[in-house]
Formats: sequence, C-alpha cells, structure tokens
Amino acid sequence: MGGLDQLDKIGLIAGNGKFPLLFAKAARAKGLPVVAAAVRGDTSWLIHLLATEVRWFAPGELKSLFAYFRSQGVKKVLMAGQVHPRNLFRQDVAMDEEFQELFKAMADRRCDTIFGAVADRLAKEGLELLDSTFLLQDHLAPRGTLTRHAPTEAQLQDIRFGIGIAKQMGGLDVGQTVVVKDMAVVAIEALEGTDQCILRGGAIARQDAVVVKTSKPKQDSRFDVPVIGPRTILTMRRCRSACLAIEAGKTLIIDRDRTVALADKAGIAIVAA
Repeated sequence: MGGLDQLDKIGLIAGNGKFPLLFAKAARAKGLPVVAAAVRGDTSWLIHLLATEVRWFAPGELKSLFAYFRSQGVKKVLMAGQVHPRNLFRQDVAMDEEFQELFKAMADRRCDTIFGAVADRLAKEGLELLDSTFLLQDHLAPRGTLTRHAPTEAQLQDIRFGIGIAKQMGGLDVGQTVVVKDMAVVAIEALEGTDQCILRGGAIARQDAVVVKTSKPKQDSRFDVPVIGPRTILTMRRCRSACLAIEAGKTLIIDRDRTVALADKAGIAIVAA
C-alpha cells in the first residue's frame, strides 16, 4: 500500500462499537476524506459527524456496497468494527445475489473464512482492503503493565496458561478471548464476542478471573484485530474479574486513558505481554 500522501479518500466498512469512529476521527485529523458504508443495526449514528459521506446498508447488501464505493471513486477500503453475528442466522436478513453466492462458496462460516471471502470479492471489484490499524498505530497497546495494579504471581501463571490456550483457539479461528481462573479455562470466546465470553466466565469463576485476549497465530491485520476499551473493563467489573492480559503491539485500545482509569478504579490490572 502506498503512503498517506497517495490517498485522496478511503472507503470505510463501519461495524459496531467505537472502532469505526476512532478510525474516522484519525482520518479526519489527517485531512483524509472517509466514504463510510454504515450497517443498519450496528453502526453508530455518530459516524455522520466524522465521515465525509455516509450511506446505510442492510447486512446482506454486498452488490449495492460495491456500487456505492465505485460511484464515490474509492479504491482503498478499511474494515473497522464487527457486524453482529446474529445476522448470520436471522431468517429475515435479506442477502442479495452477491452475498448469497459468496456464502454458498464458503467451506465454513468462521470469521477468517467470511472476511477473507469478502476481501477477495473486494479485490475483484478493484478495491484494496487495507490493514485495519492504518492511522491507528498510536492506539496499539505498549508492552508492560498499563495500570497502577500489577498482576499477582498467581495471575501471571494464569496469564501464561491463558495465552497458550488463546493462541490454540485463535489457530482454529474459534475466538481470541479466554477466561481463566486457577489454571482452569472457564470460558472460550465464540461468535458471541468478548463481552459475553467475559460474562459467562465470570458467572462460573464468581470473582477474580483472568481475561486473556490475543491475536491469532496467523492474524490477518486487515480484519478482526483484537480490540479492547472502556466497555471491556465495565464488563469485567460487573463480574468482578481481576486482570486483563492483551498482546502488545497487536491489540487496539479504544480511549486508552479512560480504559486505564476505569481499571484502576475497579482494581483491575491490565498487562500487555
């Protein structure tokens, strides 16, 4: 990919959460126009305040999305934020012929399979899918303990144990997050997402669980990069989890100052290994 000076605009496939807003804000600060494709039921309406152009699509409108980017002269596209996994199974989600053909050709419906197929289809339309951390390098987790509270020796053992399990699960493209307590795996993330995984694990552990989130061994940085933020900490606080371990240099932190402040207030340690 060329440098920022070679871009005159960028397409954004905006999912849920603050990740798309974070990117759009960073692009705006650089004077880079953002042409956003927003997903009904997922994307925040705040995208209108940050993007140059916004059009809304149903989750299954792939053909219209391609036409929209072509009409705007977009050549490079970035994916940010998830589209809710319920859309894979809802009977009322109307998929256009493009999406139907895409799904029929898939060997399975794991995240990498789906996103990889979309990336290939974008390429056929002359659209290059960029690294989703583009313009957001400053938001990647630095190595070390980020909070005032450091992990205990027992928590460090759980972190080391959890990283190994998380990497194995990531290698299978099951999920990126595991919840561990006393060297036992109490929850593994699947399609429900990180927050629900934390709540499931917390209900079993009751308190003092360790949450571990890592990239996949063969992580494609164009999509599904690990992300944490204030919502992660608030979810952990609800179930009295004690420690969050993430991967340094590969995990995006949304609103780092607030995330760390919330963790400090709740007595939760955050460590980037």
